[in-house]
Amino acid sequence: MFKNRFKFDDNWLIIRYNKWFMIIIAAILLGLFIFALTIKNVHTETYDIERFSRAKETIRSPVTIENEQETERKTRETVQAVEDRYNINQEITKERIAYTNEIFDAISKIEEESKKEDSKDDSHKQPLSNQEKVQRLKQILSPEITERVSDNSLSQLVEIPKEERNKGRKLFVESLTKVMNNGVRTENTQSAITSIKQNIKYTELDADLKDVLTKLSEFAVVENSFFDVDKTSTARKEAASSVEPVVIRAGEIIVREEQIITNEIYEKLKLVGVLDKERNLFPGIGLALLILLLCTIVVHEMNWVAKNYRLDRGKIISILLISVIVIALMKIVSMFTTQVNQLFYVMPIATGSLLLKQLIHERTAIVFSGLYAILGSVIFNSQIPGSLNVEAGIYFFLSQLAAVFFLMNVKDRLAILKAGIGMGIVNIMIVVLFIFLSFEKYVLTDIFIQSSFAAASAFLSAVLTMGLLPFFETSLGILSDIKLLQLSSPNHPLLKKLLTEAPGTYHHSIMVANLSETACEAIGANGLLARVGAYYHDLGKTVRPHYFIENQLAIKNPHDVIAPEESAEIIISHPYDGAQMLKQHRLPKEIIDIAKQHHGTSLLTYFYYKAKDAGKQVTEEQFRYPGPKPQTKEAAIISICDSVEAAVRSLKEPTEEKIEEIVASIINNKMTDGQLDECPLTLKELHTIQRITCNTLKGIFHSRIQYPVKEAK
Repeated sequence: MFKNRFKFDDNWLIIRYNKWFMIIIAAILLGLFIFALTIKNVHTETYDIERFSRAKETIRSPVTIENEQETERKTRETVQAVEDRYNINQEITKERIAYTNEIFDAISKIEEESKKEDSKDDSHKQPLSNQEKVQRLKQILSPEITERVSDNSLSQLVEIPKEERNKGRKLFVESLTKVMNNGVRTENTQSAITSIKQNIKYTELDADLKDVLTKLSEFAVVENSFFDVDKTSTARKEAASSVEPVVIRAGEIIVREEQIITNEIYEKLKLVGVLDKERNLFPGIGLALLILLLCTIVVHEMNWVAKNYRLDRGKIISILLISVIVIALMKIVSMFTTQVNQLFYVMPIATGSLLLKQLIHERTAIVFSGLYAILGSVIFNSQIPGSLNVEAGIYFFLSQLAAVFFLMNVKDRLAILKAGIGMGIVNIMIVVLFIFLSFEKYVLTDIFIQSSFAAASAFLSAVLTMGLLPFFETSLGILSDIKLLQLSSPNHPLLKKLLTEAPGTYHHSIMVANLSETACEAIGANGLLARVGAYYHDLGKTVRPHYFIENQLAIKNPHDVIAPEESAEIIISHPYDGAQMLKQHRLPKEIIDIAKQHHGTSLLTYFYYKAKDAGKQVTEEQFRYPGPKPQTKEAAIISICDSVEAAVRSLKEPTEEKIEEIVASIINNKMTDGQLDECPLTLKELHTIQRITCNTLKGIFHSRIQYPVKEAK
C-alpha cells in the first residue's frame, strides 16, 4: 500500500514538472515569436549623414520629442518681448488734481470776498487790484503751488472771467486726470504734458486762458508711475510658462530627399536619435519587458486552466498556434495599413477569442483578448517607435469581447455565424464611435467604407473560426462544445448500439446525464461534458448486457448460477471494455477518461460479501475496480450520480426523506472510501451537489395520482 502511494506521488510530481515545463516552453516560444514580429515597430533606423550634404532619402522622426534648444530660444524671445510693469501711485494723481482745484477755488474765494467788501457803504475804499489778489492768493495757496506757479500765471487766471475760467478748469482737470491715470513715467513726462497742451490748443477757450492753462500743465503733470520689480518678474514668468514646447512629432518629416542638411536640420536628426546607433538598444529592451509581462500573464492563465480544468499538450499547442495565427495576421494586415486606409478595421481579430472560448475556456478567451489588443496597438503603430495605436487597441479589445459575449448557447457550427452578426454590429458601432469622437470631417463614403471593413472583420472571424475549429479538434484532440453536441446526437452509432443492445443501460445513462449536467452547472463545471460523458460511461455493458440488472427483463439473473469471483470480473470489466470501444471509435480522451474513472477503485460490496458468506478466502482487492479514481469534477459527479440513480431507482416507494438519506449516504461512503481524493471537488461543492441532486430526484420520483382501474363486467 505504501509503495503504491509513493509511486503515485512520484508520478504526480513528474506530471506537475512536465506541465510547468510545457507551459514555460510554450510561453518562451510565443515571446520569441512576438519579439521577432514586433521589433521593427519599435526599432529606429540610423543614418550616416554629414553636415551640408544632400539627403539621399526622406527622413521622418521615429519618436515624439521636445526640441529643448528651440523651446529655450522661443521662451527667451517671449520674455524679452514682455514690457516692464509700472505701478501708478494714485495718491500723487489725487494730489496734483487737488492742487489744480485749489488754485481755481482760491481765486473764486478771493473774488467773493472782494465783492462783499465792495458792497459795504465805504465809498472812499478802492477795490482790490489784480496784484493785491495775487498777493492774497499766495498767502492762502499751498507752498508747492506758490513755489512753482508764477505770479504772472496767477494774475492771468484772476483776470479771466469766472464763467470762462470754470470751463477751462473743467477741461484741464479732465485732461490731467486722464493723463495721470494712464501713468506718467520719467521718460514720458514731457509727452504727457504735450498731450494736455494739445487738448487745450484745439478748444474754443479764450487765448489767454489757453496760455495760462498750458503753463499750468507743466506744474500739474509730474511722475506718478514707478517701475514694479515684482509685477515685471511675474509677467515674465507667466509669459515663459505660456510658451508651448517645440515638439518634433513622430512621423514628422525632418529632411526631404535631395534637401541640404543644414546645421539646424542636423541638430534635429541628432536629437531624434537617427544618428545615434546606441539608442536603438532601448526600444528593444522596452519591447522585451512588455513581452515578458505578457508571457507572465500567459503562464498564469495556463496554470489556472490546469488547476481548474484539464490542460494537456494539445491545449497548450492550440493556445500557442492560435496566438501565432492571430499575431501573424495582424502583422500581415499592418503591412498594407496606412493612416488613410485604416485597414486594421478589417483584421479578423475575433478569430482567436472565438477559438479559445470553444477549445479552452471563456476566461482564457477574455484574457488573451486583452493581450492581442495590446500587441495590436504596437503592431499597427505605423512602425513609429514609442507610439501606440490606441484606436486599434480599443477596437480589437471590444470586438473580441463582443465575440465572447455573443457566442452563447452553442448547438452547432451555425452559432458561430450568428455570433458573427452580433460582432459585426458592435464593430460598426465602434467605428462610428471613433468617427464621432474625432473632429475631422468625414464624408458618407468614408463612413460606409470603414463600416464595411468592420462588418468584413466579423464575417472573416466567423469563417476562419469555422474552418480552423475542426483542425484543432481532430489534429490536437481538443474537445469543444460543438464536438460535444455532435457526440450527444442519438444518431451516433455507439448510442444506437447502447439503445438497441442494452436499453435499460441506455435509460439509466440518460437519467445519470440529466443529474450530472444539473449538478455540474450548479458548481460551475462543464455541464455539457458531463452530459455527454454520462451518455457513454456504461457503453462497456453492451459486451454482456444481460449480466446487468437494468437489462434483465423477464429472464433469470445469470449471477445466481456463477461464482461471485466470476460475477465480479464481468462487472469490473465494463468500464474498461467501454473505454476500449470509445478509443476504437476515436472519441475524445475526456469521454474515455470518464468511462474509465466513473467507478474509481470502489468495492463490489454485494459480491464481496457473497463470497465471504460462502466461506471463501477472498480479499477486497479482488472485488475492487482497478481505477483510476475520478480526476476531474465532471468524472466525480458522474460517479456520484451513477450510484445515486441506481440506488434511488431500486427503492420501491421513494420518498423525499429516503432520497435525501440515500444521496447523503452515497456521497459520504465515497468520501470515506477515498474515491474523491484525486478530484478537485471541495466540501462546499459536494454539499451543493448533494442538494441539487436531491431536488432533481424529488422532481423525477414525485408521487403520482393512482387512477382507478375500470373493472371488467
